[in-house]
Amino acid sequence: MRCIVTTILALSVGTAFANQTIDVADHGIVPGTDCTFAVNRLIESVADQDAVTLRFAAGQYDFYPENAVERHRAVSNHDNSLKRIAFPLFGHQNVTIDGGGAVFMFHGRISPLVLAQCTNITLKNFTIDWQRSFHDELPVIASNPDDGSFVVEIDPKRYPHTIKNGNLLSDKYDWQDRMGSNIVFDPKTNAPIFNTRDYSINFSAPYTASHAGENAVKISSRVRKSPPPAGSVLISYGTHPTSRLCPAIHLDQANQTRIQNVTIHAAGGMGVIAERCDDVDLDGLVVTSNQDRIVSTRADATHFIGCRGTIHLQNCLFEHMLDDGINVHGAYVKVVEYLGDRQFLCEISHFQQWGLVFSKPGDRIALLSRTTVLPFFETEVTETRILNERRLLVTLAEVPDQMPEGPLSMENLTWYPDLVMKNNTIRENRARGALITTKGKVLLQDNVIASQMHGILIEGDNNKWYESGGVQDITITGNTFDNVGFEGGPVYPLLASPLLNETQHMGEGHFHRNIRFTDNTIRSFSGHLVQARSVTGLTISGNRLEFSKDYPAVTDFPAVDLEYCDNVTIRDNDAVGFDRTLVVETSDDCSSVSVGPNSGLDRP
Repeated sequence: MRCIVTTILALSVGTAFANQTIDVADHGIVPGTDCTFAVNRLIESVADQDAVTLRFAAGQYDFYPENAVERHRAVSNHDNSLKRIAFPLFGHQNVTIDGGGAVFMFHGRISPLVLAQCTNITLKNFTIDWQRSFHDELPVIASNPDDGSFVVEIDPKRYPHTIKNGNLLSDKYDWQDRMGSNIVFDPKTNAPIFNTRDYSINFSAPYTASHAGENAVKISSRVRKSPPPAGSVLISYGTHPTSRLCPAIHLDQANQTRIQNVTIHAAGGMGVIAERCDDVDLDGLVVTSNQDRIVSTRADATHFIGCRGTIHLQNCLFEHMLDDGINVHGAYVKVVEYLGDRQFLCEISHFQQWGLVFSKPGDRIALLSRTTVLPFFETEVTETRILNERRLLVTLAEVPDQMPEGPLSMENLTWYPDLVMKNNTIRENRARGALITTKGKVLLQDNVIASQMHGILIEGDNNKWYESGGVQDITITGNTFDNVGFEGGPVYPLLASPLLNETQHMGEGHFHRNIRFTDNTIRSFSGHLVQARSVTGLTISGNRLEFSKDYPAVTDFPAVDLEYCDNVTIRDNDAVGFDRTLVVETSDDCSSVSVGPNSGLDRP
């Protein structure tokens, strides 16, 4: 039944109810109906109330875009657009949404939950899913390496499609997607296939799709090395600017947010995206595919940009995403021009950060060289004037006596959070387990990571995603890294290095500092442990590496690879089951590196 429920109990706007619990069924919100309009109205009616719980009963509640409130939303690391919203919380305080075990089923392009300028919101006990996923899963039933063609089987109910002028179009709720970004998964492991990059398909080049039997399509296209092998599953997940429009939960300048026992099966973007938020607690958040799909979210399970306070993650499971498990960082903005009188014309650097709230008066910022990515001056913001979603005027309390030559950037030093991650599992996803670039205090303890790319990436870059934040104090201890890096090549449980392009170079000083990688267990087919660049204060100790036969052995790269690092200790590590001694390599510009005693790991 798909009817619009309009039975709304009128509530007096502005009347406060202490610790009031509202049964949403009393407002006509029941399973088996399109609840969007009724939920919109109910949330609006409690905007001025305090300590309200909206309680659902178990069952499936459906949400469609036709009658949802619409607002233009700039969402970091997504595509900005007019967005229809199922649960629009704007300026609410002390609200709990208790799903009671309900499934919130979404249809089409609709954003499930937006919390903007809210305080003390709790989301708990519900599942988010979409009837039609934003990606397609196409089992490969035949493959011809000689001509690069392959045949996929397409379920007409779950992944309806149309062939038009030789192009395969994916039929979604009320639009069609071209074939675009893609990856090949192994249905036996529910993870990307080993060396999945070898099978990537360039759908932006001319290709031909043709019927090859009932529910079967032959694709002749340009492949990187070989067509996807028979028995694998081709995952296609769209093209910009329409592939990241609907994150499941968007936190925007929200304070004291708790997400408890929530499951996210799908999203047209990230599971949780939080920007300029203060204190976020995730307990028992599960991002995983449902029983009918291999893949869960289109992008990261969780992502935090320009936050502060403490981000807590405990008892969470993130798997089968098409991007990272968690990413915590700030943002570099370009200085387009110094206008004099302490005023700078700045530009938000990446198109999927346009609209970002970079700074407000009182925030402490750093000026830095875009060539060395190192800061040279700190001060406070006295005024920020937004010109448009790309550009802003930032006025500083003071400036250097002489402005240096060369391209400059700014980073906000006030909005970096502490991070505590304990007892979480991140596995079977495309990309990395955790990206951590925050100047706050970080603890990653007792987690399990089994990602396709690096297990933990401590990066920071001022040329691609413009994600800022050289770490200052990070402890990674007691974790298990299980076959990390099954994309093959020089992939490590821990990579700590700024990302520099051909126009950038090391400066006088190190980008990252005080990293402790201790007492972790690494099951590995490669023997890789740590790769580090531009780090001072690095401890690698007490780790156990165990040889794994789950993937083909990789032997071309050192276990520990150091470049321009200082004050490094590598001791009490134990490598077992490998047919060789694992190697520690250091460049000539490293200093104060102490190696040993270790077992099965040494300098060449």
